[in-house]
Amino acid sequence: MSGSDHGTPMSKHIPHRRSRLPVRSWLAGAVALALAAPAFAQSQPTVEELARRLQALEARYGGTSVDGQDSLDLQALDQRLRALERNLELQEEARAAKEKAAPVVAVNDKGASFRSGDGAYEVKIRGLLQGDGRFFNSGAPGANDTFLLRTARPTIEGTLGKWVGYRFTPEFAGDSASIVDAYADLKFSPAATVRVGKFTSPVGLERLQSSASLSDIERALVSELLPNRDLGVQLQGDLADGKVSYAIGVFNGAVDGRDAVTTNPDDNFEYAGRLFFEPLKGSDSFWSGLGFGIGASIGDVEGAGNNFLPRYRTPGQQQFFAYRGGVAADGRRKRWSPQGYFYRGPFGLLAEYASSSQELDIGGTRADLETTAWQATASWVLTGEDASYRGVKPARAFSPGKGGWGAWELVARYGRLEVDEGAFPVFADPAVSAREATAWVAGVNWYLNSNLKLVVNYLQTGFEGGAAGGADREDEK
Repeated sequence: MSGSDHGTPMSKHIPHRRSRLPVRSWLAGAVALALAAPAFAQSQPTVEELARRLQALEARYGGTSVDGQDSLDLQALDQRLRALERNLELQEEARAAKEKAAPVVAVNDKGASFRSGDGAYEVKIRGLLQGDGRFFNSGAPGANDTFLLRTARPTIEGTLGKWVGYRFTPEFAGDSASIVDAYADLKFSPAATVRVGKFTSPVGLERLQSSASLSDIERALVSELLPNRDLGVQLQGDLADGKVSYAIGVFNGAVDGRDAVTTNPDDNFEYAGRLFFEPLKGSDSFWSGLGFGIGASIGDVEGAGNNFLPRYRTPGQQQFFAYRGGVAADGRRKRWSPQGYFYRGPFGLLAEYASSSQELDIGGTRADLETTAWQATASWVLTGEDASYRGVKPARAFSPGKGGWGAWELVARYGRLEVDEGAFPVFADPAVSAREATAWVAGVNWYLNSNLKLVVNYLQTGFEGGAAGGADREDEK
C-alpha cells in the first residue's frame, strides 16, 4: 500500500486489497467514488457521512476511533481505514491459525482417524476380521469340518511428525494373542524409507498382498515356499513416479511359509530384497495395469526342528510334507521368485513362481535340496468394477430396494508344488510326505461394500506319493 498522501491514495490503495475482505472492498469503493466524482457530490455520501459509516464499522469490527473530533479530512479517513484493514487482517489471521491448530476427526470406509491441525501427527484405527467354515468330503485324518475365527486384527497406524510413520497390529484369533506387525518408518523421501521392526518379508508377491485383498480365501501353494513376517531392518522406496519400487533388508530369517520366531535361533541373518516394475502405470495404455518383478533371499541356517525346517500345507491347511525328525538345516538357504500381475478393467491375472533350496544333513549324509512351486490366479468382476491387486471396490454398495447389490467376482486358481526327488527316502518318509501337490480353486466373491466380503471357494488338491506302499495320498476336496 502506498504511504503517500498526495494525489488519490485511496484509489491506489483499495483495489490492491480488494480480494482480501468484502468489507474493505465496499468501504474503499465508497470512499473512492466520493473522491473520483466530485461533480456528483450532491448525490453521493459526504465525507462526514462516510466518517460516520467508518465509525460504525470500527465499532463492529474494532479500530482506532477518535471520538470528539469535530471534522475529518481525507488523510484522517485514510489512516483510520488502514487501521481498520489491519485489524481485520489480524482477526482473519487469528481465525485461520485457530482453524489450522484444531484437530481433525474423520470416520469413513477406511476406519477412524485423528489428525493434528497441521497434519504432522495422525492416528488411524481400523481392523480385519475373518471367520471361516471348512467342510471336507475327503482328505487326510484330522481334516475335520469346522467353523473358526481365522483372523481378528485391530490395526493402529499413523505418523509422528513429518519423518516418522508407524504401524501396530496384534492378532487375537487362536488360542493366544500375538503380534503380526510392529514397525516404524523413517521417511526421508518417497524414494528412501527405512523400516524397522516386524513386517512382511519383501520376497513374495502374494505374501505382500493384504489378507483382505486376496481373491481366494487361502493363499496359493507357491506362498508355502516364501517367508511371511520377519524381524529386521529394510530400505524401501518408489522411483520414477511410482513405476519402480524396491526393497532390500536384513532379517533374522523365517522358515518357508511361516512367520519368524521372536528371536534369532541360530545367530545367522538372512538378506532379502525385491525389485518391481509398473512401466506404464498411470497411462492410458492397454498395459497400464501390468506389473512384474523378482524377489529373493539368501542366508545360512543351522538347526533342527520347526524353527529351521519347513512343513508344507495344502490350501485346506492340511500338512502334506515334512522332513524326518533327525534332519537338520546345515548351510545355505536360497529363495527366488519371479512374479507379476495384469489388471485391465474387470479382468485380473496374478502369477508367481518360487524356488527354495536348503542344505541339509542327517547322520553325516548331506544334500542341497530344492522345492519349487508356481500358481496363476484369474478373476473377472461380473458387475463391471475394476479388478486390482488391492481388491475390488463396489460401485454401488448393497442396499436392498434401492438398486444396490455390491460387486460380484468369479475367481479361479491353479498351482503346483514339487519337492526335490532327492529328499526321498533319506530326508523324508514317502509313506507320510507327498512328492507333489497340485491344487485348483474356483470361487465367487460378493463385495457388499468396501468393508464386507462374502466368499465361497471349492478347493481340490491331488498328490503324488504320501501314502503307505508308495500309493498316492487321497485327494483333498
